[in-house]
Amino acid sequence: MFTGIVEEKGRVVAVEPGEAAIKLLVLARVCGRKLKAGDSVAVNGCCLTVERISRRGKNKLLQFALLQESWRRTNLQFVTPGAGVNLERALRVGDRLGGHFVAGHIDGLGRITRWEQAGKDYLLEVAAPADIMRFVVFKGAIAVDGISLTVAAVRRKSFDIWIIPHTRAVTALGERTVGGAVNLETDLLGKFVERFTAARSQA
Repeated sequence: MFTGIVEEKGRVVAVEPGEAAIKLLVLARVCGRKLKAGDSVAVNGCCLTVERISRRGKNKLLQFALLQESWRRTNLQFVTPGAGVNLERALRVGDRLGGHFVAGHIDGLGRITRWEQAGKDYLLEVAAPADIMRFVVFKGAIAVDGISLTVAAVRRKSFDIWIIPHTRAVTALGERTVGGAVNLETDLLGKFVERFTAARSQA
């Protein structure tokens, strides 16, 4: 479980396809602290298990294995060496919950249709499939590349989010461009409500 409060922007070192899984190597500093093999880290919002940790100067090199489902469903399929990725270690009991509950299970990909400065802030518009849009609620929470954000407007096929300069500067959103893919995870509450109400109506 995560909060959607990105701890740092890591850097992809290598992406190595394999028969069983795709190896992803990410350089981290903050998220490498007190981390051990077997721990969970959200990479662009996708919950991955650390397989191996090695030291690279003051940084740590984190090795992950992506199964085909994670590869197909997330924008990690598009990353290249040098790309920035959002990193967050798993939530610990007693930690502050600054964002919202994020499972790290990506629902699907969205596409950036507008990404522009508006005054001192930035406006991000993301187009998403219907099966994701049905859970997007005005003023509700959504995780975009693992970042806990508030929905500012909802349309039939897209939604808007306002981004403050700090978020743009310290996360990988600053490297995103129009047409780029972003990982989306809608609020858990909406999914549970839909599931329970559907089961009740069937009963």
